Amino acid sequence: MGTESKFLGEKIVIQITPQMRIFVAVEATDFRKGIDGLCQVCRSVLKTDPFSGIVFVFRNRRRTAIKVLLYDGQGYWIFHKRLSQGKFKWWPEAGDNSLKQLAVHELQLLIWNGNPDFAQVSSPWREI
Repeated sequence: MGTESKFLGEKIVIQITPQMRIFVAVEATDFRKGIDGLCQVCRSVLKTDPFSGIVFVFRNRRRTAIKVLLYDGQGYWIFHKRLSQGKFKWWPEAGDNSLKQLAVHELQLLIWNGNPDFAQVSSPWREI
């Protein structure tokens, strides 16, 4: 069995836990940016530290794709989801801040193109 087939079928799972802070960048981001470009957006635009372990979520201008950036202590993970049809239905409004904090279930709904504002979920048992 060669190296290629050895990893065939394995899944890499990144677990997002309730203890993690999840921030959504309210304004659209240039999706030509990779890890280094998104880290620069975190520093200069969002005024946050990309090494902090915060999960950052970005969207493109057309609302057809999202990128998630996460530092795990060793390196960066970047996830990209592009919808095959339509646009993301929900995105936080600009308001006073360039960031909006989400709960884990809200991020899951966002990834599946749901609307966290209308989700009927229990409130957290205890704030973390």
